[in-house]
Amino acid sequence: MTVFGDAGMPERVDTVIVGGGIIGVSAALCLAEAGQSVAVVEKGHIAGEQSSRNWGWCRQAMRDPREMDLAREALNLWRGMNARVGGDTGFTTCGTLYAARDEASLARYRRWTAHAAGAGIAAEVIEGAAVRALLPGDIDPPRRGLYCPGDGRAEPQRAVPLMAEAARRLGAHILTDCAARGVDVAGGRVVGVVTERGTIRAGRVIVAGGVWTRRILSDLGIALPQLPVRATVARTQPGFADGVRQGPLPDFLDGVFGVRRRADGGFTVANAYINSVPVIPASFRHFRAYWHLLRMEWRHVRFRLGEDFWREWRDGGPVPFDRVSPYERVRVLDPRPDRAYAEASLKALKERYPALGGLRLAQVWGGMIDATPDTVPVIAPVATIDGLVVATGFSGHGFGVGPAGGQLAADLVLGRKPLVDPTPFRLERYFDGTMPPPVYGV
Repeated sequence: MTVFGDAGMPERVDTVIVGGGIIGVSAALCLAEAGQSVAVVEKGHIAGEQSSRNWGWCRQAMRDPREMDLAREALNLWRGMNARVGGDTGFTTCGTLYAARDEASLARYRRWTAHAAGAGIAAEVIEGAAVRALLPGDIDPPRRGLYCPGDGRAEPQRAVPLMAEAARRLGAHILTDCAARGVDVAGGRVVGVVTERGTIRAGRVIVAGGVWTRRILSDLGIALPQLPVRATVARTQPGFADGVRQGPLPDFLDGVFGVRRRADGGFTVANAYINSVPVIPASFRHFRAYWHLLRMEWRHVRFRLGEDFWREWRDGGPVPFDRVSPYERVRVLDPRPDRAYAEASLKALKERYPALGGLRLAQVWGGMIDATPDTVPVIAPVATIDGLVVATGFSGHGFGVGPAGGQLAADLVLGRKPLVDPTPFRLERYFDGTMPPPVYGV
């Protein structure tokens, strides 16, 4: 679904949002619903990068304990999203199942369910017939698994554009092919955003630029430890699964493949355990911050030195507002996918489900994940610049928690009671010694 940008541009609004992904669009919808004037400034098109390139899972399962409240509230928002935006986002409650193939995984899942119960998230370790009932046609189902029945799925390429159109009907300005060259600051406070079409005056700005956020903030003298991770996702041809009760019914993760059913009758498949990490100049600058995460995940990381390094080396410095910015040179970040990973995932899926043996890949794509050292996002005001809020670093699960992440950012802008406690998402945690190490899979 394509969202066409507004032809005109406002001279002044209450809030400018830099970035037209799910976080920025969700924040715009919340602000418009609150009667605020808001403009979304997107260098490419709505949901052009990771917000349309993800798995489409809307999960609470295996969230970091600091994110549990955010994930729970996001599911509540997803359940009412179709009515809210007046269209079909593809959301459905399907549950999430993580396979437990060894005792260490089982113990980790049992610990996680205890944390989840305290956050009001229903989850349990299931086994035997209960597992098999969720995986019809599986010739080698896991004996046990972590099941979170309230989780869901949605269609990324439909959901975010529908949210943007709903925000526009409420008065939001949606500006596409309009890069924000930078945030204009005077006297320690935000006064607007300079775009390639001119300046929009505003007293508040939300930077929700995904992997571009670190650069946007660095031009303001703000350090943000955030690095890109290249992920590969694929979809099979549509229609195959229509009326066929074969294949996983919930979102399902088991070793080499993660899979979800699609609204078109096909499947989205990906490899959850192999990620390509582009080596860029910032990788060396932030290496120490990522040490704990690298030590946990080194078996699943493939470092790549290539064009990303040289692009950042060339474009890393500040650019005057009257010159063409790097954001205009790369309208949509479209990294080359690792097709072999997608093919291996599909092969493993078909081996497990003989009835799906005719599945063929229809499309394989890459996306850049905005990863933080603790895999927990930053959703926070910037202490040194009045009126500036950052919402970034969702580390591969921004689509699922997007509605809540956007609402929390809007709450912070409006100064109203926040949807959840924002303390875990402070930017300062990376510098004041309060950041715990990553706890994915507690």
